[in-house]
Amino acid sequence: MFSLGVISVLMMLASSFGQSVFWWSVLWGCILLYLVSMGLWYSPVGLAGCWGESMVVDNFSFSLMSLTILVSSLSMLASVRDVEKLGNKSVEFVFGILVLTMVLVLCFSVSSLLSFYIMFEFSLIPILLIILGWGYQPERLQAGKYMLLYTVSASLPLLILIVVVLVKGGSVFWGWKFLSFEGGWLMTLCASLAFLVKLPVYGFHLWLPKAHVEAPVAGSMILAGVLLKLGGYGLVRVFYSLSLFSGLIISIIFCIGLVGGIIASMVCFAQNDVKSLVAYSSVGHMSLVLGGVYSNTEWGWLGCLLMMVAHGLCSSGMFFLASETYKCYSTRSLFLVKGGLVLIPGVALCWFLMCGINMAAPPSLNLWGELMLGISILSYSVMFALLTGVMTFLSGLYSWYLYSITQHGQCPLWVRGVVVVEEYISYTISFLLVFFLGVAGLMLMLLL
Repeated sequence: MFSLGVISVLMMLASSFGQSVFWWSVLWGCILLYLVSMGLWYSPVGLAGCWGESMVVDNFSFSLMSLTILVSSLSMLASVRDVEKLGNKSVEFVFGILVLTMVLVLCFSVSSLLSFYIMFEFSLIPILLIILGWGYQPERLQAGKYMLLYTVSASLPLLILIVVVLVKGGSVFWGWKFLSFEGGWLMTLCASLAFLVKLPVYGFHLWLPKAHVEAPVAGSMILAGVLLKLGGYGLVRVFYSLSLFSGLIISIIFCIGLVGGIIASMVCFAQNDVKSLVAYSSVGHMSLVLGGVYSNTEWGWLGCLLMMVAHGLCSSGMFFLASETYKCYSTRSLFLVKGGLVLIPGVALCWFLMCGINMAAPPSLNLWGELMLGISILSYSVMFALLTGVMTFLSGLYSWYLYSITQHGQCPLWVRGVVVVEEYISYTISFLLVFFLGVAGLMLMLLL
């Protein structure tokens, strides 16, 4: 009822004051809501340990809820020129972002596995409409089809598992170890498959680069910043509730994830599209999250949370910078995007910061997340030390490669004029200002 009331008020606002006022009201309302959520986190109400009948709020879920609100507001700020100024169905776009944000917040806060599954699947509809409605090229139809088929088909075994749990246990609430499927490799595989595709792990990732390349900047930011985190969140919740941390299938998936992360990191060097390179880097980072979940340690789960929050912020910033680079150069090809230090020095500075954070340079959250995940993976087996070290090295290497190849060299002759470039710099600085305020807030929330 509260959500319907908010949507009704926003519709009245759009019809009364026009699209521009409606856009900026929703944008600053989302930022204010993020600040309120930060205030609730630090309040003495005891919000971090509140478990209810239908909703759950703890350290793990509340951090991702705050990340969802922040990334959604930043995605609207990044789409001002593409949607709001051009009048490209801005009201429909805002409602799509709002619906997606509400669904994701509910997905991170429900206490029932069945409710989580419903929200998990329903989140596909808004992001699919955003990709199809505001995408760049005709290939967005194929990208949407890939994303839909991969996610829905992999989620069917999870639905069967939920039905089995309901029949045998009678309830599907998070945190209740109501059943134990130790040794049930089929149950473990059913619980893992949907989240492995959503994470995604190498081998189940083919939908991700296609969706990122064809999606608008807001779609890429929300897809990389929040939707991929549903995989890690679901793995932690399901495996804790069903006690599925033993068996040969866990070790096999563990090895596939780490080896696939190395392969995805090596594939980054073969990409000629900036967005595709950033998308493949997400596959490498999320494989570390998989290792932290399967390590079955509290240290590993906290490292998963840090890595997911850090990657959500960093990848959103990199996709925004890729969009700004495309508007300036009219291409995203790494063979043509050159000389950013000369042409757009403000954006080049932002690229330097984002690539540094992506390669886990101190004192970023990525560094602490990778350290904690590395320790938890080594506690599972020392044999994975080489794989983890190679993946960390490749992460720094392709981040340095991305920065150097786009910011050095001679500028192409067809780039736009100085006036337009100055406008890009002003929008980028305003975006990064809000971005780093959000980073500082989330860092304080997680470390304190």
